[in-house]
Amino acid sequence: MAESESHLSLSELNDFCDHLALERRVSAYTVRNYRAAVINFVVWMERRGKWSGDFAAVRPLDVRSFLIDEGRRLARRTLHNHVSGLRAFYLYLRKQGQVESNPFSGVTLPKLSKPLPKFLTENQMRTLLDAPILLWKEGKLGEFEAFRDSLILELLYGGGLRVSELCALNHGQIDLQQGVARVFGKGRKERLCPLGPVATRCLQAFVDRFHLTAAHDSAVVTIPNGQRMEPRQVQKLLKTHLAAAELPLDMTPHKLRHSFATHMLDNGADLRTVQELLGHANLSTTQIYTHVSIARLKEAHKQAHPRA
Repeated sequence: MAESESHLSLSELNDFCDHLALERRVSAYTVRNYRAAVINFVVWMERRGKWSGDFAAVRPLDVRSFLIDEGRRLARRTLHNHVSGLRAFYLYLRKQGQVESNPFSGVTLPKLSKPLPKFLTENQMRTLLDAPILLWKEGKLGEFEAFRDSLILELLYGGGLRVSELCALNHGQIDLQQGVARVFGKGRKERLCPLGPVATRCLQAFVDRFHLTAAHDSAVVTIPNGQRMEPRQVQKLLKTHLAAAELPLDMTPHKLRHSFATHMLDNGADLRTVQELLGHANLSTTQIYTHVSIARLKEAHKQAHPRA
């Protein structure tokens, strides 16, 4: 890609990426993917001798050909993500007065399949939550790591946090008396997350046990030297505890969030409440968990009812 970038006037793309990061406050992951989508499109245009160096010269016919070609090469979701990036890029160029129209507006894309989210049952979740302390008692995990990992699992499941939100969480964002965390989610949107009494007791015990500094701007979850943990480190430790609990190893921190939402709905929470707790902008995003609960009911009916 670096070679291809030399053929591209980087000023528009760099300005767009700065706009995403500084003004729209999207994640670095999204900035990277949108940048890659624009470069991928330019590379495609170059290979077909259609690239003039001017984004305003791109025609709807070029876009249709691009989608047909890339539809053969890319997974549907990847293609949707690329088009999202290109659509956002052209929207930015329009606002800057650099193009008159957005050739990616209104394009028809193949429908995405919507597999139901994977999650752990309540019994499986209890087994996973117990795993760190059991490993410590068996001498297979250090004391600090065991209590910290218990805290991590309790916060992910108790608060329905994204792993990025967990790693960014500071002590000053948590009210231990109320059992609530002030979390900054996607786009730096702020929301209040009840953590539950178990998670808050776990946090207080962790701080007390290891005499940690709970300064306002200090990280809640750290490695032993006090350095803030990164999402990949949380993902790795989760695999350790899944293996110890003999649970599916394809579970991720985000699937613990799925478990949180599914168990909330199973136990009577309304959809709007779960939407607010998860920080979803659209109710349609949260509705997938309703389908999970219905699917579980249907499976239980199928297994137990003589007329099923």
